[in-house]
Amino acid sequence: MFFGFGVLKGMTVTFKNFVLSYFSKERLTTVQYPEERLPEKERFRNFPFLIYDNKPEDLRCVSCDICAKECPPKCITIVRDSDEAGKPLKRPKVFDIDFSICMNCGICEEVCPFDAIFMDHEFELAEYGRFEDLNYHKDDLLKSNEYFAKIRPHDAAEVDARLAEKAKKEAAAKTVAPPAVPPQPPQPQQN
Repeated sequence: MFFGFGVLKGMTVTFKNFVLSYFSKERLTTVQYPEERLPEKERFRNFPFLIYDNKPEDLRCVSCDICAKECPPKCITIVRDSDEAGKPLKRPKVFDIDFSICMNCGICEEVCPFDAIFMDHEFELAEYGRFEDLNYHKDDLLKSNEYFAKIRPHDAAEVDARLAEKAKKEAAAKTVAPPAVPPQPPQPQQN
């Protein structure tokens, strides 16, 4: 080996990529952005969104608060909803994400055990205000399962299959198991 062989090898790769970028459609480096767009990869991640199944009231989120606890910049705020008697319900009353703080890490998607939050492909979210305009509330974050299937078909199919299997097991468990009857205390004998 002679001195500078690594540099020569690197420059060969660079020259090859430079020349091929003019002849290969996949290797073109310039895209006329507003008119032309590169297709996003399926696992492209930007800001998170919440999934609902049939209608917006069928939100998958049960406000377990795991995503808010695991979020590194702490940009997620969740307040659990409650009924008139004060009993907590399994749905969020408030679900806010401050996109001015969110660093698009995707940890919220990874830690969600209910497949309720995923990363979106939408990235053009410019706003005039720096703070309140980038604070997205629950209604702004809701997107349907059909939208999720459109932007990430493989992941959506996997999640839907897993949820269908879980629903099938729960239905089978309800039909097989008889209702639990508490044991009766012994009756006192009268003499």
